[in-house]
Amino acid sequence: MVIVSIFLLLSACGNSSVIKDPLNYEVQSFQYSNQDGKSVSLEDLKGDIWIANFIFTSCETVCPPMTAHMSKLQGMIEEAGLDVELISFSVDPEIDTQEKLKEFAKTYSVNFKNWSFLTGYSQKEIEDFAMESFKTIVKKPANEDQVIHATSFYLIDQNGIVLKDYSGVDKPPYDEMIADMKALAN
Repeated sequence: MVIVSIFLLLSACGNSSVIKDPLNYEVQSFQYSNQDGKSVSLEDLKGDIWIANFIFTSCETVCPPMTAHMSKLQGMIEEAGLDVELISFSVDPEIDTQEKLKEFAKTYSVNFKNWSFLTGYSQKEIEDFAMESFKTIVKKPANEDQVIHATSFYLIDQNGIVLKDYSGVDKPPYDEMIADMKALAN
């Protein structure tokens, strides 16, 4: 009887059971502005599967390929008939205005229907948020225009739990990401 109770308890733990070795990081509450000035919050994303990353518009290295890869992923999500939100958090919010983010995104043929580029917070807020929610560093060194940040794509489930991270720069595993999203959607 005890074994049955433990099994039932473990099987009721939610979506993390469909993802092998889930990270299980809880995304902290947030409410930021997207490229159109619209508020986007954790509460708005409850019930949705989403992919997040960290970028900035004046990035000279990893952000352009990451954004191109996310754009390709957006097309694959649409082809697969999945309902998934994409969230790009700016790691340079004092420079990345809504207008700058919108212009940056247009370069990559972004469809804003399900992809939001977020800003509207302080540098310290995004640094703390990235560490608390995604267990990753965001740091803008003093007197520098480049920001140190993660290059991963993060899979977040309908309850705001980070389940998995994937390479966002070097050979993103598109098929694996789509399969994981499909598993969460079922």
